[in-house]
Amino acid sequence: MNYKEYDDNELLSYAAENNEDAIDILYKKYEPLIYKKAKHLFSYGKNTGLELNDLVQEGLVGLNQAIQTFNGEKDTLFFTYAVTCIERKMISTITATKRQKHRILNESISLEYTSDDEEKALEFLLEDKKANPEEQLIHMETEKELISQVQKALTDLESQVFELKLNDFNYREIADILDRDPKVIDNALQRIKLKIKDIVGKMD
Repeated sequence: MNYKEYDDNELLSYAAENNEDAIDILYKKYEPLIYKKAKHLFSYGKNTGLELNDLVQEGLVGLNQAIQTFNGEKDTLFFTYAVTCIERKMISTITATKRQKHRILNESISLEYTSDDEEKALEFLLEDKKANPEEQLIHMETEKELISQVQKALTDLESQVFELKLNDFNYREIADILDRDPKVIDNALQRIKLKIKDIVGKMD
């Protein structure tokens, strides 16, 4: 089989029948893209112990997930879906290696605020400086609930921006990592702040 003779939908159809040739062709077809993405993102994982091959392997895992979960009935190209899955796996690996042990939401969560302090409270998830220890979230169940609610409220793009921001990347770095215009990232951050404000307000 030659991937040039088949489009992605045909290959996916064969792959769904466990056709190893089709699966192998999909891997070979997207391998150059995975290496390109890995090389682009590798610089952001420096000093974490990550090797380039680690990101490549994560990219392959992301591709496999894309092959297994793609829904052809939705108005989405497999290429777009695969790129999203590949990037998400690589970015998740980078942010996980940068995250310090027991680090909770950028060490900057405080649930102690009044209505007069709303604007200040909005900074607890997105500020660059660390909060005082007494302002940090201690109760683990509250932490898990907050994380869960925030993640559910975010779009795919906002979720990636949110995770990267919490791991000390500035908006220009995030724009570079996600290959988006900085203004798009800035707008996403503003939307995230509004959603966090709403969620925290309901939890108060």
